[in-house]
Amino acid sequence: MSEIIKYVKDSYSELKNFVSWPSFNEGMNLTILVAVFSIIFSLIIWALDSAFSRVIKEFFKLMN
Repeated sequence: MSEIIKYVKDSYSELKNFVSWPSFNEGMNLTILVAVFSIIFSLIIWALDSAFSRVIKEFFKLMN
């Protein structure tokens, strides 16, 4: 149990003393950047899924 307490204390100390946190504006800009790339990536996946779905439907129409 003492190892867990030591780990938590060391982690807190490292976060407090050695991690440089971004400013609010930098955090907002990075959040917006991640959101935009997530939307773009999801649209690409949606387009590929739709295209493959149509190809598979056409393939099964040819099989009948």
